[in-house]
Amino acid sequence: MKIYNYKGVQKLPISLDEAWNFFSNPKNLKVITPEYMGFITKSGDDKPLFAGQLIQYIVTPLLGIPLKWVTEITNVEDKKYFVDQQLYGPYSLWHHKHFFKEIPGGVEIEDVVDYKVPMGILGQLVHPFLVKPKLNEIFDYRTKKLIELFGDYKG
Repeated sequence: MKIYNYKGVQKLPISLDEAWNFFSNPKNLKVITPEYMGFITKSGDDKPLFAGQLIQYIVTPLLGIPLKWVTEITNVEDKKYFVDQQLYGPYSLWHHKHFFKEIPGGVEIEDVVDYKVPMGILGQLVHPFLVKPKLNEIFDYRTKKLIELFGDYKG
């Protein structure tokens, strides 16, 4: 099976502490997720991120069908990175690394996602025109929302 990759980098005019405090609070994922996705956290968002934390969500990514998504925070290094991995959900594999780096005038946030789509060859056939564009749309929304919340990096 093919493993796909998404990589995105965004610079924000905020401190490393402010970025880490925002992203390490699981409740803020709803803030940066498009409303049409019907994102609801069911459990696990009551503490800042820690390795071994399980977070359960309901998402509605396609056709108004709600899906359960369970992720585990597998690795955390304070103010440097954290990793979430899907245990149950819409992907055959979802491994999302979030990196944070202080830069002049702000912070650089890098997302690296390795993922596999379900349904074998059928999933691979729909990936280019259904899954990949939807994933790009979600991260584009996030980029715009973060600029709205924190301003545009001018560095």
